[in-house]
Amino acid sequence: MDPVIVVGVGPVGLALSLALSVQGVPSVVLDEGAGKDEPRPARTVVLRADTAALMERLGCATVRDEGARWVGWRSLRRKQEMRVLELGGDALPAPVHIPQHALMRGLRDAVADAELVRVVAHSRLDTLEQDNGGVTAHTREPEATWWRGSYLVGCDGARSTVRKLLGVRFPGRTAVERHAVAALRAELPWPDEAVLHRLPPWRSGGEEVTARPLVEGAWRLDWLLPARGELVTPDALVSRVRDTLSGWCEGPPQYELIDTGVYTLHHRLARRWRVDRAFLAGDAAHLLGAVGTQGLDEGLRDADNLAWKLAHAWHHGASETLLDSYQAERRTAVAARLRAADQSLPILRGSGGLRTYLPGAGRGHDTLLTDGHLGLGPLGAPPSYQHSPLAPQHTDAHTAVGTPFGAPVDDVRVMAPDGTTVRLWDRLGLGRLLVVLVAPGTGVWDRRHWVSAGVMPRLASAVETLPVQAELLVTEGYPGASAHTVLLVRPDGHLVAAFGGVRPAELYAAADAARGGAPDSSPVGADRTADIN
Repeated sequence: MDPVIVVGVGPVGLALSLALSVQGVPSVVLDEGAGKDEPRPARTVVLRADTAALMERLGCATVRDEGARWVGWRSLRRKQEMRVLELGGDALPAPVHIPQHALMRGLRDAVADAELVRVVAHSRLDTLEQDNGGVTAHTREPEATWWRGSYLVGCDGARSTVRKLLGVRFPGRTAVERHAVAALRAELPWPDEAVLHRLPPWRSGGEEVTARPLVEGAWRLDWLLPARGELVTPDALVSRVRDTLSGWCEGPPQYELIDTGVYTLHHRLARRWRVDRAFLAGDAAHLLGAVGTQGLDEGLRDADNLAWKLAHAWHHGASETLLDSYQAERRTAVAARLRAADQSLPILRGSGGLRTYLPGAGRGHDTLLTDGHLGLGPLGAPPSYQHSPLAPQHTDAHTAVGTPFGAPVDDVRVMAPDGTTVRLWDRLGLGRLLVVLVAPGTGVWDRRHWVSAGVMPRLASAVETLPVQAELLVTEGYPGASAHTVLLVRPDGHLVAAFGGVRPAELYAAADAARGGAPDSSPVGADRTADIN
């Protein structure tokens, strides 16, 4: 079986190749460049709890070692403090803020240790052909090479060559927001807190400025600029830095300027994310980022969603339903995010007038921006695939729990039959379904007793007969679930179904739906790993 060809060596492409490797699928990653990343401290990314956990599962150590976890969120308007939130608990997990070059270094280090991933530098794609058995790609520079793959994924950014070769349109809006950016070291009044200040009362504050902490006393400051027209010179940016720090701190500001930049945000959405055996992911499929939303978050969710489906197809064959579900789920989720941002922009960036002074208007704006920056609500919360083509038919055996069907599961502590205790999210991304039994009190029992007591033997037998590989886990409790509730969880952590008790037939039907039904082609043995060296 041929490897998966991944075009593009950004965070999404590397994350996808690592996720495939964990599930026993080889990949070739085609890199246009020389395999190096330019350090740009002002170019940073914010990872929500689910995408930060994904990076750590894939072995990206820099997220843990060099990422700053915010302890709080503070929003101001003019001279008034609007909201202060404590971050870090289950209710409000702390985002992780990290320079993109540090994230890339961690991903490249993880790829270097992955035997099933091969990165090929100086490989510019110029031709793409598909047939019933796979994909053939041609690259040039420094020498012409043909590559054969089982599938191909374009993770090659906003100007995606893969998207152009597939003839996929990429409509949307240009210059939705513009920002001036500075990375600097300084002592601000809110250590380790992220700060959003709207309509700051100093001359160069503009409409909005944010300060987001990094490690080792560094910060990234963003000033919202008019969509068009304003030229930001180096002197003007230094003036913004001084005015902002003077407005926040007592006395003349002391700071070390590390890096600066200006960037423009666009909103675009590819018409199709799958064309036969070729797929689009990350910026090649969508662009977003206004009002605090994070495009990389969505790109990493693309990789997580697609990896287990391609792995299932590679090992066992797949139905068209399973492969089509990638576009159905992810494109719908990103479209909803873009729609929410587009609906918020006229409210937040309108001409103002009397609306600015209406009672409650400032707090409404504050709520929208908080949601975008912290990953909450329609602007930022992790997606739910309630209307997925992989969702099983609802029956009387289904029971409601604290997590809606199709939404990401909570990260509760679970026990495996061998007696080890881990977090539920630690068991994700391994290419198998998770079956979780809610059994209060099992934590105080010896494994020899509970593994063969109660409903466990019957549930273990049911798990063994499922049409796809699954792992049986036990938890003391799950939000909204009663004793003996059985949860079925996808490899990417989304809840498939929950049952009141052990229901072998219904569990089988739900697992079959989650894999998209029987494969349309002959299965491929798991032992047929391709040699890509």
